[in-house]
Amino acid sequence: MVGDGINDAPALAAASTGIAMGGGTETALEAADAALLHGRVAGVAELVALSRDTLRNIRQNVGIAVGLKALFLATTLAGITGLWPAILADTGATVLVTLNALRLLAWKPARA
Repeated sequence: MVGDGINDAPALAAASTGIAMGGGTETALEAADAALLHGRVAGVAELVALSRDTLRNIRQNVGIAVGLKALFLATTLAGITGLWPAILADTGATVLVTLNALRLLAWKPARA
């Protein structure tokens, strides 16, 4: 649901995803899940694209973190690596996941 007025606030609150336009009333902005700062309808498509990229990034981060932890758990239990390399790998996984998440700060909408 996309709205900007006080009469849209109940619908924005009840919708599965409510988007308020930036020039809207304070009530609509508070009831919405997201707010577009510019009153452009094209911003809705950009918001959806950013949301999809964010979910993709989250899935990547979970895969990286769980994969590295599982790998080093198995190699540590098998005696291939010691405890300290596993601890360093855990810290490295945290750094990798953080750097991967920071890529979203450079996100730009695709131009058609």
